[in-house]
Amino acid sequence: MKNIIQQLNKAFDNKVRLGVMAALMVNSNLSFNNLKELLELTDGNLASHLKALEKSGYISVNKSFIGRKPNTKYKITSAGKEAFNIHLKALESIINKNKQ
Repeated sequence: MKNIIQQLNKAFDNKVRLGVMAALMVNSNLSFNNLKELLELTDGNLASHLKALEKSGYISVNKSFIGRKPNTKYKITSAGKEAFNIHLKALESIINKNKQ
């Protein structure tokens, strides 16, 4: 079995990606604007991190239109859920080891 540090996922090292994943774990999907407001980010900053998570296969994107306005929604994938849960368990293990 890998040691605890090796179980931490580099994709979630960044606080923005960590925030995106946490938000999507508890919401079935969120729009770009919802994520931007929730995480208090600029368009460009959020977009680059969403692209990285999408490229990793951890989130999926669904683009549509509401009337003439574009609507982009993000959803966590099953691979994303699994990877994030492993990451969280590793963090919990580190915390619990330091409690002893």
